[in-house]
Amino acid sequence: MTSSPTVKFLDLERLHRDISAELEQACSTVIRSGHYIMGPELEAFELEFAQYCGVDHCLGVANGLDALRLLLMAYGIGPGDEVLVPSNTFIATWLAVSQCGATPVGVEPSSGLFNMCPSELAQKITPRTRAIIPVHLYGQTAEMDAIVAVANQHGLIVIEDAAQSQGATYHGRRSGSLGHAAATSFYPGKNLGALGDAGAVLTSDAHIAARVRMLRNYGSAVKYQHDWVGLNSRLDEIQAAMLRVKLRHLDTWNTARQRVADFYGTHISNPCVALPQTPAHMRSVWHLFVVRTPHRDALSAFLARGGVHCLIHYPIPPHRQKCYPEFAGVHFPTAEAMAAEVLSLPISPVMSDAEMSHVVSMVNQFDPLEHA
Repeated sequence: MTSSPTVKFLDLERLHRDISAELEQACSTVIRSGHYIMGPELEAFELEFAQYCGVDHCLGVANGLDALRLLLMAYGIGPGDEVLVPSNTFIATWLAVSQCGATPVGVEPSSGLFNMCPSELAQKITPRTRAIIPVHLYGQTAEMDAIVAVANQHGLIVIEDAAQSQGATYHGRRSGSLGHAAATSFYPGKNLGALGDAGAVLTSDAHIAARVRMLRNYGSAVKYQHDWVGLNSRLDEIQAAMLRVKLRHLDTWNTARQRVADFYGTHISNPCVALPQTPAHMRSVWHLFVVRTPHRDALSAFLARGGVHCLIHYPIPPHRQKCYPEFAGVHFPTAEAMAAEVLSLPISPVMSDAEMSHVVSMVNQFDPLEHA
């Protein structure tokens, strides 16, 4: 077995290479402007991304966790309240709820997919339930019509966690426009990533938008006058400028990700490896290409020896983390099984044909009896 070619899991330098002149020009423009916080680049990006997502308002904030937390604060969710969250998400979804003083209540994913199962929601709702946060995990939207129907029946708020789904669609509508409001992250590895931490709130509710606008800025709409106990969570001008450049390329990059996903889906034929599925009414943007196998650790080690770098999203579900000792006796069998079996293969807009072919060849060569 040869150790080359090496396929990186994520190569941001390579992704940025073709647009480096655009990024450098945008950065230079901000530096020369002398305006670095809450300026014209932020205003322009908020308008452009709101239009892209199909909502009336976008509020740039410091990161995706803050975006979730600010929305929960804006809706008045706090101590004594419960919020339904996926049992198999990245921990930020749970942390936002906990940091507001509310209680996260885990909901299992659909067995054949990775997103929150709508049929599991009703049994989790109590008189204390205030909101549902469906996560569009790995780049594919949750089953939003069914989730919103349950929410409407019980008078609940739906906040999308769209951190991994910039550009994904559900019945033709883009993620971020499918609930009452949405939070997204522009962490550098996202489909639309900043060159540092960044995030945004999306909504068509003018009242919530106005409240988040104050809450992100120390609870203030007028300087030195503070109506709310807010945060300092503002998307700065440099990151807004970088995001404006990259937003122009997002659809092209998502199409390139689809090409990689199609290649994997067509050519990976190892019976030990289950491929991700996308319902016809959804268009994934393939933030991650996640396979399942009961031989995950052996497959990961085998691929690493062959120069294919993989990651696990996520190895420990939130309820098993040390920061949640109150969930020590709680079991989420589906989430726990996924945590033991999922493996993310490399996928990016800049993968070459040779790299894709090498990944497929290595996955197909894997034999759990031989390579355990």
